[in-house]
Amino acid sequence: MMLSTPLICVMGVSAVGKSTVGIALAEALSVPFADADDLHSDANRTKMNAGTPLTDDDRWPWLDAVGGRFGAASETGLVMACSALRRVYRDRIRSVAPEVLFVHLTGSRELLLSRARARTDHFMPASLLDSQLDTLEDLDADEAGFHVTVDRVPGVLVAEIVARLGR
Repeated sequence: MMLSTPLICVMGVSAVGKSTVGIALAEALSVPFADADDLHSDANRTKMNAGTPLTDDDRWPWLDAVGGRFGAASETGLVMACSALRRVYRDRIRSVAPEVLFVHLTGSRELLLSRARARTDHFMPASLLDSQLDTLEDLDADEAGFHVTVDRVPGVLVAEIVARLGR
């Protein structure tokens, strides 16, 4: 059963469409949207911009900020775009906001690479896609969430997500 004020993390690797789908989903659910990328430190952004993958030590403060943002939104609801690539990262978010549901956007490497190469306004270079795919851990059966394949237009994806949320 979905909470009346949903806390939804739209997760996946770079170029999967987390922000695009997240913004549209937040609008469909009438809740605020946030992008976890905005919570990265300047040092993290500099590393990623240079094509250097983040370490877990780089990520912990960022994940704490993501969890805190979800925790602060328990009354308003929130959809946030956040990579949340590993189980331990999702656990870190859930340690602050246990009600978060993860919507894992998935797509073929070829599709994601073509999207990443087409972007000109993003700090995450296409060269980091393989590192993200290598890091990605699928949702475990005991994690609240589900997968959505991104080989369709955003409106269709959002309609599927809303239906799966029981809304």
